[in-house]
Amino acid sequence: MKKALITGIGGQDGSYLAEHLLNLGYEVHGILRRHSVAENQNSRLHHVSERIHTHYGDMLDIPSISRILSSVMPDEIYNLAAMSHVRISFDMPSFTIQTNAIGVLNILEVYRNVCPSAKFYQASSSEMFGNSVDDDGVQRLTTPMNPVSPYGCAKVMGYNLVRHYRNAYGLHACNGILFNHESPRRGTNFVTNKVVKTAVQIKKGIVNELQLGNLDSHRDWGHSKDYVKAMHLILNHENADEFIIATGKTHSVRDLCKYVFASLDMNYEDYVVQNKKYMRPEELKYLKGDPSKANDVLEWLPEYTFETMLDEMIDFWMERV
Repeated sequence: MKKALITGIGGQDGSYLAEHLLNLGYEVHGILRRHSVAENQNSRLHHVSERIHTHYGDMLDIPSISRILSSVMPDEIYNLAAMSHVRISFDMPSFTIQTNAIGVLNILEVYRNVCPSAKFYQASSSEMFGNSVDDDGVQRLTTPMNPVSPYGCAKVMGYNLVRHYRNAYGLHACNGILFNHESPRRGTNFVTNKVVKTAVQIKKGIVNELQLGNLDSHRDWGHSKDYVKAMHLILNHENADEFIIATGKTHSVRDLCKYVFASLDMNYEDYVVQNKKYMRPEELKYLKGDPSKANDVLEWLPEYTFETMLDEMIDFWMERV
């Protein structure tokens, strides 16, 4: 039985990845940060809590990382832990850089000294491209990386550290550049789940408006379930490498609002208002990834569409609000 260690196991992707690996027969371990409200640490993991092993640790606490890796001796490491909210990274730039960049350095150092035969996956991000886009409106592995947020800057450093450690120390360390991916488990201060949950609340008469930032930002949105399957394929490819995981289709936040509200028999224009506090100091205007390498080499294809992903999220909140 293979052993996998997931940092950030309590997050959206970590919880779906844990389920996927359990279904493949893995022994699954995960690192949790301590919260003052214990229920918040593993709220996405209750249904698998008896089948996984969790350990307290933090990406900035090298002794805890060393203790966990030495104890578990994993075959596979999935580094998903991060300060993951791009807008909030402008408010907490130092913490974001430390966690998302220095944290990667910390775990790479422990990994190469404790269990260098393991395989390592780094959760890289489309935010690394910033507003760079090829002439045909697509971001590829060859597209320059010019991030426009502390989050994106930190992710570029983590991405390059993984490539450096692979080349310098012969580690099987790889990057998955994942474009935006969502699900009912996404935090409700992220735009997709914020739009869906608030639209349902409006439908049920609980609130009367939805405040958003830039409605004309375009993103390439997929489903987290599809993307965690890609993580496993990337890590287990015979050669450690970089892959873009995306749908190859882009939609605006306005498109998102239009579809969700129409699905609930409402017109988004009657309820959505812009609030400057949700605008980024420097906007990332457009993302559309080229997943052809993953399609061809890994034989990965997403099962969800933009619409079926949102339908699932709408159904989730209609049942719970």
